[in-house]
Amino acid sequence: MVIANLISYILVLVGALNWGIFGLFDFNLVSAVFAGPRTVGSIIVYSLIALAAIWLIISPIITNGMLKLQGNRVAREQHHA
Repeated sequence: MVIANLISYILVLVGALNWGIFGLFDFNLVSAVFAGPRTVGSIIVYSLIALAAIWLIISPIITNGMLKLQGNRVAREQHHA
């Protein structure tokens, strides 16, 4: 779950930065990388960013309000003792 949260944060940050660059400079970075706004690569990236945002909305609900970005070392050490 920690890895899913971290990847989701990174993808949402990429999406937010792309929107910021597009708003300020009228330049779509994802479209530039994948040679067009409706190419397969662009659609996959936009879909992954949308799924990551949905995950960041749902994850705290599933985990009773906690969004973990770090593993719990204390709990792991107690299980090994």
